[in-house]
Amino acid sequence: MSSSLTRLSLCVALAFGAAASAQAQSLLELYEAARVYDAGYLAARAQADSAIYKAEQANALDRPTLGLGVSGTHLQSDPPTVYGAGGAKVAGDRVGSSTVQAGLRANYALYNRSNKITIEQAKRGLNVAQADLEIAEQDLIVRVSQAYFDVLAAGDVLSTTRASKAAIAEQLASAKRNFEVGTATITDTREAQARFDVESARELAADNDLRIKRITLDQIVGRSGVEPKPLAVPVALPAVTPLTVDPWVNQADELHPQVRKARLGLDVAGLEADKARAADGVTVDLSGNLGVSNARGRGAQLPGTGGQGSVAVEMNLPLYTGGYNSNRIKETLALQERSRNDLEFARRTVAEGTRRAFFGVQSLAAQVKALEAAESSSKLALEATQLGYKVGVRVNLDVLNAQSQLYATQRDLAKARYDVVLTGLRLRQAAGQLRPEDVAAVNTLLAK
Repeated sequence: MSSSLTRLSLCVALAFGAAASAQAQSLLELYEAARVYDAGYLAARAQADSAIYKAEQANALDRPTLGLGVSGTHLQSDPPTVYGAGGAKVAGDRVGSSTVQAGLRANYALYNRSNKITIEQAKRGLNVAQADLEIAEQDLIVRVSQAYFDVLAAGDVLSTTRASKAAIAEQLASAKRNFEVGTATITDTREAQARFDVESARELAADNDLRIKRITLDQIVGRSGVEPKPLAVPVALPAVTPLTVDPWVNQADELHPQVRKARLGLDVAGLEADKARAADGVTVDLSGNLGVSNARGRGAQLPGTGGQGSVAVEMNLPLYTGGYNSNRIKETLALQERSRNDLEFARRTVAEGTRRAFFGVQSLAAQVKALEAAESSSKLALEATQLGYKVGVRVNLDVLNAQSQLYATQRDLAKARYDVVLTGLRLRQAAGQLRPEDVAAVNTLLAK
Protein backbone atom coordinates (compact mmCIF):
# COMPACT_ATOMS: atom_id res chain seq x y z
CA MET A 1 0.00 0.00 0.00
CA SER A 2 2.83 2.37 0.77
CA SER A 3 4.38 2.11 -2.68
CA SER A 4 1.03 2.47 -4.45
CA LEU A 5 0.18 5.51 -2.30
CA THR A 6 3.51 7.08 -3.14
CA ARG A 7 3.01 6.48 -6.86
CA LEU A 8 -0.51 7.91 -6.77
CA SER A 9 0.58 11.03 -4.91
CA LEU A 10 3.49 11.50 -7.30
CA CYS A 11 1.20 11.21 -10.32
CA VAL A 12 -1.18 13.82 -8.94
CA ALA A 13 1.68 16.19 -8.16
CA LEU A 14 3.25 15.69 -11.59
CA ALA A 15 -0.08 16.29 -13.32
CA PHE A 16 -0.56 19.52 -11.43
CA GLY A 17 3.03 20.57 -12.11
CA ALA A 18 2.68 19.84 -15.83
CA ALA A 19 -0.43 22.02 -16.03
CA ALA A 20 1.32 24.79 -14.13
CA SER A 21 4.38 24.82 -16.36
CA ALA A 22 2.41 24.84 -19.62
CA GLN A 23 2.41 28.64 -19.81
CA ALA A 24 4.23 29.56 -16.62
CA GLN A 25 5.39 33.14 -16.19
CA SER A 26 8.02 34.48 -13.83
CA LEU A 27 7.51 37.06 -11.10
CA LEU A 28 9.75 39.56 -12.88
CA GLU A 29 7.77 39.22 -16.10
CA LEU A 30 4.47 39.80 -14.32
CA TYR A 31 5.89 42.74 -12.37
CA GLU A 32 6.96 44.42 -15.62
CA ALA A 33 3.47 43.83 -16.98
CA ALA A 34 1.91 45.40 -13.88
CA ARG A 35 4.10 48.51 -14.19
CA VAL A 36 2.40 49.41 -17.47
CA TYR A 37 -1.10 48.34 -16.45
CA ASP A 38 -1.80 48.95 -12.76
CA ALA A 39 -3.90 52.11 -12.49
CA GLY A 40 -2.72 53.00 -8.99
CA TYR A 41 0.95 52.93 -9.97
CA LEU A 42 0.36 54.77 -13.24
CA ALA A 43 -1.52 57.50 -11.35
CA ALA A 44 1.41 57.92 -8.95
CA ARG A 45 3.83 58.13 -11.88
CA ALA A 46 1.69 60.77 -13.59
CA GLN A 47 1.57 62.73 -10.33
CA ALA A 48 5.37 62.61 -10.12
CA ASP A 49 5.64 63.84 -13.71
CA SER A 50 3.30 66.75 -12.97
CA ALA A 51 5.52 67.80 -10.05
CA ILE A 52 8.32 68.53 -12.52
CA TYR A 53 6.20 71.09 -14.32
CA LYS A 54 4.97 72.54 -11.06
CA ALA A 55 8.58 73.13 -10.00
CA GLU A 56 9.24 74.88 -13.30
CA GLN A 57 6.27 77.15 -12.63
CA ALA A 58 7.94 78.25 -9.40
CA ASN A 59 11.26 78.80 -11.18
CA ALA A 60 9.48 81.28 -13.45
CA LEU A 61 9.20 83.65 -10.47
CA ASP A 62 12.95 84.29 -10.79
CA ARG A 63 12.73 85.18 -14.48
CA PRO A 64 11.56 88.30 -16.29
CA THR A 65 8.13 88.45 -17.87
CA LEU A 66 7.27 90.10 -21.16
CA GLY A 67 3.83 90.96 -22.50
CA LEU A 68 2.40 92.48 -25.67
CA GLY A 69 -0.63 94.73 -25.66
CA VAL A 70 -2.56 96.10 -28.67
CA SER A 71 -5.56 98.41 -28.57
CA GLY A 72 -7.60 100.43 -31.06
CA THR A 73 -9.75 103.49 -30.28
CA HIS A 74 -12.12 105.51 -32.42
CA LEU A 75 -13.47 108.87 -31.20
CA GLN A 76 -16.15 110.93 -32.92
CA SER A 77 -17.76 114.21 -31.84
CA ASP A 78 -20.59 116.26 -33.33
CA PRO A 79 -20.28 120.05 -33.34
CA PRO A 80 -22.81 122.12 -31.34
CA THR A 81 -26.03 123.12 -33.07
CA VAL A 82 -25.90 126.65 -34.59
CA TYR A 83 -28.87 128.64 -35.93
CA GLY A 84 -28.37 131.22 -38.60
CA ALA A 85 -30.50 134.18 -39.76
CA GLY A 86 -34.21 133.53 -39.75
CA GLY A 87 -33.70 130.60 -37.33
CA ALA A 88 -32.24 128.31 -39.94
CA LYS A 89 -30.17 125.41 -38.51
CA VAL A 90 -26.60 125.44 -39.66
CA ALA A 91 -24.91 122.02 -39.75
CA GLY A 92 -21.29 121.77 -38.62
CA ASP A 93 -18.67 119.24 -39.63
CA ARG A 94 -18.23 116.11 -37.53
CA VAL A 95 -14.80 115.56 -36.01
CA GLY A 96 -13.35 112.02 -35.59
CA SER A 97 -10.08 110.30 -34.90
CA SER A 98 -8.72 106.73 -34.81
CA THR A 99 -5.79 105.61 -32.75
CA VAL A 100 -3.98 102.27 -32.77
CA GLN A 101 -1.53 101.53 -29.99
CA ALA A 102 0.87 98.61 -29.47
CA GLY A 103 3.32 98.14 -26.67
CA LEU A 104 5.64 95.76 -24.82
CA ARG A 105 5.73 95.56 -21.05
CA ALA A 106 8.48 93.79 -19.11
CA ASN A 107 8.76 93.08 -15.39
CA TYR A 108 11.52 91.60 -13.28
CA ALA A 109 11.71 91.12 -9.53
CA LEU A 110 15.04 92.57 -8.47
CA TYR A 111 14.51 91.56 -4.85
CA ASN A 112 11.68 89.42 -3.56
CA ARG A 113 12.57 87.01 -0.78
CA SER A 114 9.16 85.33 -0.92
CA ASN A 115 9.82 84.28 -4.51
CA LYS A 116 13.16 82.71 -3.57
CA ILE A 117 11.51 80.75 -0.77
CA THR A 118 8.71 79.59 -3.07
CA ILE A 119 11.30 78.21 -5.48
CA GLU A 120 12.99 76.30 -2.65
CA GLN A 121 9.63 74.89 -1.59
CA ALA A 122 8.97 73.74 -5.15
CA LYS A 123 12.28 71.87 -5.22
CA ARG A 124 11.33 70.02 -2.07
CA GLY A 125 7.88 69.40 -3.49
CA LEU A 126 9.54 67.66 -6.43
CA ASN A 127 11.45 65.43 -4.00
CA VAL A 128 8.20 64.68 -2.16
CA ALA A 129 6.64 63.54 -5.43
CA GLN A 130 9.60 61.25 -6.05
CA ALA A 131 9.18 59.78 -2.57
CA ASP A 132 5.49 59.16 -3.29
CA LEU A 133 6.45 57.39 -6.51
CA GLU A 134 8.89 55.18 -4.61
CA ILE A 135 6.15 54.31 -2.13
CA ALA A 136 3.80 53.41 -4.99
CA GLU A 137 6.45 51.29 -6.71
CA GLN A 138 7.28 49.40 -3.53
CA ASP A 139 3.59 48.84 -2.92
CA LEU A 140 3.22 47.48 -6.45
CA ILE A 141 6.10 45.05 -5.93
CA VAL A 142 4.52 43.72 -2.75
CA ARG A 143 1.03 43.48 -4.27
CA VAL A 144 2.24 41.59 -7.33
CA SER A 145 4.41 39.27 -5.21
CA GLN A 146 1.58 38.66 -2.74
CA ALA A 147 -0.86 37.78 -5.52
CA TYR A 148 1.80 35.65 -7.25
CA PHE A 149 2.58 33.51 -4.23
CA ASP A 150 -1.08 33.39 -3.20
CA VAL A 151 -1.78 31.60 -6.46
CA LEU A 152 1.11 29.19 -5.85
CA ALA A 153 -0.04 28.53 -2.28
CA ALA A 154 -3.63 27.95 -3.38
CA GLY A 155 -2.37 25.61 -6.09
CA ASP A 156 -0.36 23.65 -3.53
CA VAL A 157 -3.40 23.36 -1.28
CA LEU A 158 -5.45 22.02 -4.18
CA SER A 159 -2.67 19.65 -5.22
CA THR A 160 -2.14 18.20 -1.73
CA THR A 161 -5.90 17.99 -1.17
CA ARG A 162 -6.31 15.95 -4.33
CA ALA A 163 -3.38 13.74 -3.38
CA SER A 164 -4.86 13.25 0.09
CA LYS A 165 -8.25 12.46 -1.41
CA ALA A 166 -6.67 9.88 -3.73
CA ALA A 167 -4.83 8.27 -0.83
CA ILE A 168 -8.01 8.16 1.26
CA ALA A 169 -9.87 6.64 -1.70
CA GLU A 170 -7.29 3.87 -1.84
CA GLN A 171 -7.58 3.37 1.92
CA LEU A 172 -11.38 3.26 1.58
CA ALA A 173 -11.16 0.59 -1.11
CA SER A 174 -8.80 -1.44 1.08
CA ALA A 175 -11.17 -1.15 4.05
CA LYS A 176 -14.06 -2.36 1.91
CA ARG A 177 -12.08 -5.34 0.69
CA ASN A 178 -11.01 -6.26 4.21
CA PHE A 179 -14.60 -5.97 5.41
CA GLU A 180 -15.80 -8.24 2.65
CA VAL A 181 -13.30 -10.94 3.58
CA GLY A 182 -14.02 -10.48 7.27
CA THR A 183 -10.63 -9.15 8.41
CA ALA A 184 -11.97 -5.65 9.30
CA THR A 185 -15.11 -4.13 10.73
CA ILE A 186 -17.57 -1.80 9.06
CA THR A 187 -16.13 0.97 11.27
CA ASP A 188 -12.99 1.14 9.11
CA THR A 189 -15.08 1.60 5.99
CA ARG A 190 -17.22 4.32 7.55
CA GLU A 191 -14.21 6.18 8.93
CA ALA A 192 -12.54 6.13 5.52
CA GLN A 193 -15.78 7.18 3.81
CA ALA A 194 -16.18 10.11 6.24
CA ARG A 195 -12.63 11.26 5.58
CA PHE A 196 -13.17 10.92 1.82
CA ASP A 197 -16.31 13.08 1.97
CA VAL A 198 -14.55 15.74 4.03
CA GLU A 199 -11.61 15.80 1.63
CA SER A 200 -14.01 16.10 -1.33
CA ALA A 201 -15.52 19.20 0.28
CA ARG A 202 -12.04 20.59 0.89
CA GLU A 203 -11.14 19.99 -2.74
CA LEU A 204 -14.10 22.05 -3.91
CA ALA A 205 -13.18 24.88 -1.54
CA ALA A 206 -9.51 24.74 -2.59
CA ASP A 207 -10.45 24.81 -6.27
CA ASN A 208 -12.65 27.88 -5.75
CA ASP A 209 -9.97 29.62 -3.70
CA LEU A 210 -7.44 29.04 -6.49
CA ARG A 211 -9.83 30.57 -9.03
CA ILE A 212 -10.24 33.67 -6.85
CA LYS A 213 -6.50 34.02 -6.35
CA ARG A 214 -5.97 33.78 -10.10
CA ILE A 215 -8.53 36.51 -10.73
CA THR A 216 -6.71 38.81 -8.30
CA LEU A 217 -3.36 38.23 -10.01
CA ASP A 218 -4.85 38.67 -13.47
CA GLN A 219 -6.41 41.98 -12.43
CA ILE A 220 -3.09 43.37 -11.17
CA VAL A 221 -0.99 42.44 -14.20
CA GLY A 222 -3.66 42.96 -16.86
CA ARG A 223 -3.51 39.46 -18.27
CA SER A 224 -5.78 36.43 -18.22
CA GLY A 225 -4.93 32.84 -17.36
CA VAL A 226 -1.65 33.74 -15.67
CA GLU A 227 0.27 30.71 -14.41
CA PRO A 228 3.12 31.55 -11.99
CA LYS A 229 6.32 29.54 -11.96
CA PRO A 230 6.79 27.56 -8.72
CA LEU A 231 9.86 27.64 -6.50
CA ALA A 232 12.76 25.63 -7.85
CA VAL A 233 13.31 22.23 -6.23
CA PRO A 234 15.17 21.73 -3.98
CA VAL A 235 14.03 24.95 -2.37
CA ALA A 236 16.94 27.09 -1.15
CA LEU A 237 15.74 30.23 0.60
CA PRO A 238 18.34 33.00 1.01
CA ALA A 239 19.36 34.18 4.46
CA VAL A 240 18.39 37.66 5.60
CA THR A 241 21.36 40.01 5.95
CA PRO A 242 22.26 41.95 8.06
CA LEU A 243 21.59 39.32 10.73
CA THR A 244 20.58 41.81 13.44
CA VAL A 245 17.66 44.22 13.52
CA ASP A 246 19.49 47.46 14.38
CA PRO A 247 21.14 47.98 10.97
CA TRP A 248 17.75 47.52 9.33
CA VAL A 249 16.16 50.12 11.60
CA ASN A 250 19.00 52.59 11.05
CA GLN A 251 18.80 52.21 7.30
CA ALA A 252 15.03 52.66 7.43
CA ASP A 253 15.44 55.98 9.22
CA GLU A 254 17.71 57.19 6.43
CA LEU A 255 16.22 55.57 3.34
CA HIS A 256 12.52 55.05 3.86
CA PRO A 257 10.55 57.31 1.47
CA GLN A 258 7.88 57.89 4.11
CA VAL A 259 10.45 59.30 6.54
CA ARG A 260 12.10 61.26 3.75
CA LYS A 261 8.73 62.68 2.76
CA ALA A 262 8.00 63.73 6.35
CA ARG A 263 11.45 65.31 6.63
CA LEU A 264 10.84 67.26 3.44
CA GLY A 265 7.45 68.28 4.82
CA LEU A 266 9.19 69.78 7.83
CA ASP A 267 11.57 71.68 5.52
CA VAL A 268 8.64 73.03 3.50
CA ALA A 269 6.85 74.10 6.69
CA GLY A 270 9.98 75.93 7.84
CA LEU A 271 10.25 77.70 4.51
CA GLU A 272 6.59 78.63 4.72
CA ALA A 273 7.29 80.32 8.06
CA ASP A 274 10.20 82.18 6.47
CA LYS A 275 7.96 83.27 3.62
CA ALA A 276 5.40 84.60 6.09
CA ARG A 277 8.10 86.68 7.74
CA ALA A 278 9.35 87.87 4.35
CA ALA A 279 5.91 89.33 3.63
CA ASP A 280 6.81 92.15 6.04
CA GLY A 281 9.97 92.91 4.07
CA VAL A 282 10.92 95.08 1.14
CA THR A 283 10.32 94.07 -2.48
CA VAL A 284 11.99 95.76 -5.42
CA ASP A 285 10.68 95.38 -8.97
CA LEU A 286 11.98 96.58 -12.30
CA SER A 287 9.47 97.38 -15.03
CA GLY A 288 9.75 98.76 -18.53
CA ASN A 289 7.37 99.84 -21.27
CA LEU A 290 7.93 100.37 -24.95
CA GLY A 291 5.03 101.46 -27.13
CA VAL A 292 4.09 102.86 -30.50
CA SER A 293 0.88 104.62 -31.54
CA ASN A 294 -0.67 105.79 -34.77
CA ALA A 295 -3.36 108.49 -34.74
CA ARG A 296 -5.45 109.60 -37.72
CA GLY A 297 -8.37 111.91 -38.31
CA ARG A 298 -9.26 115.56 -37.95
CA GLY A 299 -9.80 115.12 -34.23
CA ALA A 300 -6.35 113.73 -33.54
CA GLN A 301 -4.29 116.08 -31.42
CA LEU A 302 -0.99 114.68 -32.67
CA PRO A 303 -1.68 112.89 -35.94
CA GLY A 304 0.86 110.45 -37.24
CA THR A 305 2.98 107.68 -35.74
CA GLY A 306 4.87 108.12 -32.48
CA GLY A 307 6.60 105.99 -29.86
CA GLN A 308 7.40 106.12 -26.19
CA GLY A 309 9.34 104.12 -23.62
CA SER A 310 9.86 104.08 -19.90
CA VAL A 311 11.86 102.25 -17.23
CA ALA A 312 10.90 102.23 -13.56
CA VAL A 313 12.18 100.75 -10.33
CA GLU A 314 9.48 100.24 -7.71
CA MET A 315 10.03 99.53 -4.04
CA ASN A 316 7.25 98.35 -1.71
CA LEU A 317 7.25 98.03 2.06
CA PRO A 318 4.04 97.07 3.88
CA LEU A 319 3.52 99.20 6.97
CA TYR A 320 0.24 97.88 8.30
CA THR A 321 -1.82 94.88 7.15
CA GLY A 322 -4.49 94.81 9.83
CA GLY A 323 -2.78 91.95 11.67
CA TYR A 324 -2.78 89.62 8.67
CA ASN A 325 0.99 89.10 8.46
CA SER A 326 1.53 88.65 12.20
CA ASN A 327 -1.20 86.00 12.42
CA ARG A 328 0.07 84.35 9.27
CA ILE A 329 3.48 83.95 10.93
CA LYS A 330 1.90 82.39 14.02
CA GLU A 331 -0.09 80.00 11.84
CA THR A 332 2.99 78.81 9.95
CA LEU A 333 4.92 78.27 13.18
CA ALA A 334 2.09 76.08 14.50
CA LEU A 335 2.05 74.12 11.24
CA GLN A 336 5.80 73.73 11.44
CA GLU A 337 5.40 72.14 14.88
CA ARG A 338 2.80 69.78 13.42
CA SER A 339 5.21 68.77 10.66
CA ARG A 340 7.90 68.13 13.27
CA ASN A 341 5.57 65.74 15.08
CA ASP A 342 4.56 64.13 11.79
CA LEU A 343 8.23 63.40 11.14
CA GLU A 344 8.68 61.84 14.57
CA PHE A 345 5.54 59.73 14.05
CA ALA A 346 6.80 58.53 10.65
CA ARG A 347 10.18 57.56 12.12
CA ARG A 348 8.60 55.62 14.97
CA THR A 349 6.11 53.90 12.67
CA VAL A 350 8.80 52.88 10.19
CA ALA A 351 11.08 51.62 12.97
CA GLU A 352 8.27 49.54 14.45
CA GLY A 353 7.30 48.11 11.05
CA THR A 354 10.93 47.23 10.30
CA ARG A 355 11.34 45.39 13.60
CA ARG A 356 8.10 43.48 13.07
CA ALA A 357 9.12 42.45 9.55
CA PHE A 358 12.63 41.44 10.64
CA PHE A 359 11.48 39.19 13.46
CA GLY A 360 8.72 37.87 11.21
CA VAL A 361 11.29 36.71 8.67
CA GLN A 362 13.42 35.12 11.39
CA SER A 363 10.43 33.28 12.83
CA LEU A 364 9.24 32.05 9.43
CA ALA A 365 12.70 30.82 8.49
CA ALA A 366 12.80 28.80 11.71
CA GLN A 367 9.33 27.45 10.97
CA VAL A 368 10.46 26.29 7.52
CA LYS A 369 13.29 24.28 9.07
CA ALA A 370 10.96 22.79 11.66
CA LEU A 371 8.35 21.90 9.04
CA GLU A 372 10.98 20.31 6.81
CA ALA A 373 11.93 18.07 9.71
CA ALA A 374 8.24 17.45 10.43
CA GLU A 375 7.65 16.44 6.81
CA SER A 376 10.39 13.82 6.97
CA SER A 377 9.08 12.53 10.30
CA SER A 378 5.49 12.42 9.00
CA LYS A 379 6.55 10.36 5.97
CA LEU A 380 8.32 7.85 8.20
CA ALA A 381 5.34 7.78 10.59
CA LEU A 382 2.94 7.10 7.71
CA GLU A 383 5.06 4.26 6.37
CA ALA A 384 5.29 2.71 9.84
CA THR A 385 1.54 3.08 10.39
CA GLN A 386 0.74 1.50 7.03
CA LEU A 387 3.03 -1.43 7.86
CA GLY A 388 1.39 -1.78 11.27
CA TYR A 389 -2.02 -1.78 9.63
CA LYS A 390 -0.94 -4.61 7.35
CA VAL A 391 0.22 -6.79 10.25
CA GLY A 392 -2.82 -5.90 12.34
CA VAL A 393 -1.28 -3.77 15.10
CA ARG A 394 -2.74 -0.52 13.76
CA VAL A 395 -6.30 0.31 12.73
CA ASN A 396 -7.55 2.14 9.68
CA LEU A 397 -8.09 5.36 11.64
CA ASP A 398 -4.39 5.47 12.48
CA VAL A 399 -3.51 5.35 8.80
CA LEU A 400 -5.99 8.09 7.97
CA ASN A 401 -4.63 10.31 10.73
CA ALA A 402 -1.04 9.74 9.58
CA GLN A 403 -2.00 10.64 6.02
CA SER A 404 -3.79 13.80 7.14
CA GLN A 405 -0.78 14.83 9.21
CA LEU A 406 1.60 14.38 6.29
CA TYR A 407 -0.45 16.39 3.80
CA ALA A 408 -1.21 19.12 6.33
CA THR A 409 2.53 19.40 7.04
CA GLN A 410 3.30 19.65 3.34
CA ARG A 411 0.71 22.41 2.90
CA ASP A 412 2.09 24.32 5.88
CA LEU A 413 5.65 23.91 4.64
CA ALA A 414 4.83 25.24 1.16
CA LYS A 415 3.02 28.25 2.60
CA ALA A 416 5.81 28.96 5.08
CA ARG A 417 8.33 29.05 2.26
CA TYR A 418 6.24 31.51 0.30
CA ASP A 419 5.78 33.59 3.45
CA VAL A 420 9.54 33.74 3.97
CA VAL A 421 10.01 35.18 0.49
CA LEU A 422 7.11 37.61 0.88
CA THR A 423 8.11 38.77 4.34
CA GLY A 424 11.66 39.29 3.09
CA LEU A 425 10.27 41.69 0.49
CA ARG A 426 8.12 43.35 3.15
CA LEU A 427 11.19 43.75 5.34
CA ARG A 428 12.97 45.59 2.56
CA GLN A 429 9.84 47.68 2.02
CA ALA A 430 9.65 48.48 5.73
CA ALA A 431 13.30 49.55 5.65
CA GLY A 432 12.79 51.62 2.50
CA GLN A 433 15.16 49.44 0.46
CA LEU A 434 12.76 47.57 -1.82
CA ARG A 435 13.74 47.96 -5.46
CA PRO A 436 12.94 46.20 -8.76
CA GLU A 437 16.32 44.48 -8.38
CA ASP A 438 14.85 42.59 -5.42
CA VAL A 439 12.17 41.18 -7.72
CA ALA A 440 14.93 39.90 -10.00
CA ALA A 441 16.61 38.29 -6.98
CA VAL A 442 13.41 36.46 -6.03
CA ASN A 443 13.03 35.45 -9.66
CA THR A 444 16.22 33.36 -9.37
CA LEU A 445 14.48 31.18 -6.77
CA LEU A 446 11.82 30.10 -9.28
CA ALA A 447 11.85 27.09 -11.57
CA LYS A 448 13.34 27.75 -14.98
